[in-house]
Amino acid sequence: MVKRFLSRGYDELRQVEIIPHYYPHGDGSCFVKFGRTHVICAATIEERVPPFLRNLGTGWVTAEYGMLPCSCNERTDREAVRGKQSGRTSEIQRLIGRSLRSVVDMNVLGSRQIKVDCDVILADGGTRTASITGAFVALHLTCQKLLKNKTIAMSPITKHVVAVSCGVVNGTPLLDLDYSEDSVADVDSNFIMSDDMIIEIQMCGEKRPFTESELDQLLVLARKGRDELIGKQKVAIGG
Repeated sequence: MVKRFLSRGYDELRQVEIIPHYYPHGDGSCFVKFGRTHVICAATIEERVPPFLRNLGTGWVTAEYGMLPCSCNERTDREAVRGKQSGRTSEIQRLIGRSLRSVVDMNVLGSRQIKVDCDVILADGGTRTASITGAFVALHLTCQKLLKNKTIAMSPITKHVVAVSCGVVNGTPLLDLDYSEDSVADVDSNFIMSDDMIIEIQMCGEKRPFTESELDQLLVLARKGRDELIGKQKVAIGG
């Protein structure tokens, strides 16, 4: 049996906290903590859409993602200084955007765009899953603001969306890996899920191929994590 930090069970999430309305600026925000992974998520309304959606009467949701220089053990340069984004950053922010758009009715949103910024201030594994989970809360709070201001007649959000990592470490399936587990995992995966459906699965055998039985076991763990995370989101958004 794998010994986990703080004697966490194999099917236990890290301590998760979602603090809504974290920024005084922006249209919706939260501070999300997955153990020692901390991310600030903030959403902004723009009364315009990308060029490919002009004059169509439909909206758009997109995301940006970044890690602060000292969020990890070793300082990393700001990507603005390097002059370009890393492939990892680009891949993660596209994933966040896809995940959010999967639960938004763009026709209801109307001819406007919501941008969600996810800034990692402390990283200990699972930055993309924490970002997606927090980004949904920031997005939901932003849509609540649009409703309150009577800018839209109904919420464009159709379901919740959360994300959680799972993996096999030393032969044991685990829920919500921290960095010490993720870095030695035999099998690594990220599950992006709505209330009742799977949106995306990222899964690979880091050290060996995985069996269908292991996939099934990780899916069971992911469902458990999903239900708990949606519960946290509901508390944060007030219902």
